Formats: sequence, C-alpha cells, structure tokens
Amino acid sequence: MIRTERNRRYLPAVLCVVGVAAAYYGAARLGLMRQVTVHGAVVTPLWPPTGIALGCLLYLGVRAWPGIAVGSLVVVTTLTGTARPATAAIVAGSTLAPLCAYLLLRRAGFRNELDRLRDGLVLVFLGGMIPMTISGTTGAGMLVVDGKLPLHDFWSVWAAWWAGDVMGVLMVTPVLLVLPRARLPRITDRWGEAGALLVVAVVGAVVATQSALSMMYLVFPILIWAALRFQLPGSAPCALLVSVLAIVAGTAGAGPFGGHTIVEVMISLTVLNGAVALTALLLAAVVTEQQNVRRRIEHACEELAEVVDQLAPGRSAAAWPSRAEDERGSG
Repeated sequence: MIRTERNRRYLPAVLCVVGVAAAYYGAARLGLMRQVTVHGAVVTPLWPPTGIALGCLLYLGVRAWPGIAVGSLVVVTTLTGTARPATAAIVAGSTLAPLCAYLLLRRAGFRNELDRLRDGLVLVFLGGMIPMTISGTTGAGMLVVDGKLPLHDFWSVWAAWWAGDVMGVLMVTPVLLVLPRARLPRITDRWGEAGALLVVAVVGAVVATQSALSMMYLVFPILIWAALRFQLPGSAPCALLVSVLAIVAGTAGAGPFGGHTIVEVMISLTVLNGAVALTALLLAAVVTEQQNVRRRIEHACEELAEVVDQLAPGRSAAAWPSRAEDERGSG
C-alpha cells in the first residue's frame, strides 16, 4: 500500500518529464529539417524547442525544467553522437535560458493571455532577447573551447544561435498560449472571413517567399488583418506560417534569398522573422487591450445605470442610453 501511494505521487512528475522531453525532442526534429551550417556550427533560423520549453514552463511551472534538460540532452547527443563535458554545458545553457525567461516573465507580472501591450513587450525582451544570450553564449563558447570553432568566428555563430532561440520564443510560444483558448467557431461566427484570411495568408506567404521580385512586404497587410480582426488566435498562426515558409525559401536559396551567402540569408531571415513576430504580437496585444477596456467601460456604464435606476425608480435604465444617443445626435 505504501509503495502504491508513493508511485501515485511520483507518476505525475515522471509523466511531466517524459511529456516535456518528448515535445522538446519532436520540436527539435522539426527545426533540424531546415538546419544550416555557419562556420562549421549547426544552427537553425528558428529553433522551436526553445518556444516549447518556455510554453511548458508557463503552463506547468518550474517542475517542467527536468523534461527540458532531458530533451536537450537527447537532442545534443543525437547531433554529436557522444556525451562530453561540453555537452553538459550546452544542455545547461539550453535549460537555463528558458528557465530564466520564465522567472523574468513571472517577476514582471506576465499574463499568459497576452491581452496587454505590456505582456507583448515583456515577452519580447524578458522572455526572448535577454535570457537567450545564455544559450547563445554557452553554445558558441563550448564550440570555441572544444576547438570546433575559431575564436574570430565566435560572434557570427553566437548571433545565429541567439536569433534562432529568440525566434523560437516569439513564434512558437504565442501559439502555445493561444491553444487553451482555441474553440471551434459557431455557425454564426465569421467563418467566411476566417477562411478568406487562411487562403490569403497561404497564397500571400508563398508568393512573398518564393518570388524573385522581393515582395516580402506583402505579408504585413495580412498580419495586420489577422491581428485587427482575430487578435492573437489569428495573428500568431499567420506569423508562424510566414516564418516557416520564409525559412524554407531561405535555406533553399529561393526567391528573394537567392544568390546570397548563408550568413546573409540568416541575417535576412532574422530581420524578417523579428518584424513579423513583433507586428503580429504587439498589434494583437494592443487590439485586445483596447477591447478589454471598452468592455470594462460598458460594464461600468451598465452598473451605473442600474444604480441610477434604483435611486430614481421612475427612470428606466433603458432610457439612459437613449438620452445619451439623443444628446450626441443633437451635438
């Protein structure tokens, strides 16, 4: 009986570690499908495991970190084929970076709903740009210590490593935060507009990333449409779609990325993905925040009308909006 109770107590923790590690490893396999080599170091323009790791921490708390460490260890040993002291350092950096991001976000009062501009800015800087310097420094530094990377190439690899982790946070984590709120729309909802947005987003992103005419700017009206009309549930998947298609084109040297070196392609992808992520994330947060403010004002007006109706029973609460509308019309 004691052993059974102990197993029941440990089973959720074991399942948490296994689930997080499996999600981390699966995301890594997807990210490595478009890996590139910068001065002999394997990097990706978008590293989804970092976004997965931060999302798991935001949902499960600090107890998710062992799963991140296990997943990172499996990924690194799969790439290198061996487990060395440098492997432990890289795993530590890959674990500490999202963990520090989580602690900074919680310290700053970050809300998973991403319904405030403040939350968007906090995710960009405290969740992405600042803490990901840990993983970038650890990864590139261990390559230098191991003798696999010349010291004069350190900053190029560091920048590519850092950018991949930051893009993982900005592209993947918002999608994970949206999933619990995702619901199938009712028949009376904007099915037509949602379908049109999906078609336009796919066609526009393909044209923008595959055309040799440098039409990448076509994706921004689509992101603005998605953010204004559907907020984060619309803009986050659109941003991820654009990023994935741009990475596919960039690593293949197609469209506007043709004829450039891999370093130039990485810089272009970083700038594009950063602009796409900021547009989708911050605009959606602003729109959601304004809608929430409007709802609170409407609720306060309804409560005020009820109070006035109680103080003056002869006046109907419904008359107050009509009088306000008449005054606006006469004004």
